[in-house]
Amino acid sequence: MLSSIHPLGERSRQQRFWLTATAYLGGSTVSGAALGLGLGLLGSWLRPDRIGDSAALAALAAVAAAGLVHDVRPGGFHLATPRRQVDENWLTTYRGWVYGAGFGLQLGVGVATIITSGLIYLMWSAALLSGRLTAGLAIGATFGAVRGTALLTVARVSTPEQLHATHRRIDRLRRGAGRVSMAALALGAIVTAVAAV
Repeated sequence: MLSSIHPLGERSRQQRFWLTATAYLGGSTVSGAALGLGLGLLGSWLRPDRIGDSAALAALAAVAAAGLVHDVRPGGFHLATPRRQVDENWLTTYRGWVYGAGFGLQLGVGVATIITSGLIYLMWSAALLSGRLTAGLAIGATFGAVRGTALLTVARVSTPEQLHATHRRIDRLRRGAGRVSMAALALGAIVTAVAAV
């Protein structure tokens, strides 16, 4: 996404970056909030009568462990993930605010395109197992908003050289981000498993 939507690209398409980025952030936040709300609603039917706190925490521990396996990929194994990306043809077909919102809506749920981290499974499971609309909404909206802020990393790019430097920096940080994700999943699995006992 960062190689497609940035100030240089928007200028070349005669679009305004701030408008596209705002639509993207809005779409991402709205879709995350909607999915979180739906999962919170579904969870409210499952909890607290049918699933107790210990069972919910044990389920979260299992999801965190599965997410860790997804990220580590032992023997090439990983959890199921969609194989699609957003349609980049939209960039030359629609106005900036339309493809910004459309891309944001898809990426804000985290599961409409390739899943790069097992944390997404844990986050949506937490929204479901919270058993509360407000908790699901807060989890989803926060996820969507944070995901939408990715465009801020390219907001000040004004030359091709700056764009290349930004992408090199992101590539360098990617490996460290993967380690942080795995550490968070491992910690989540341990903490929720202990809390479930």
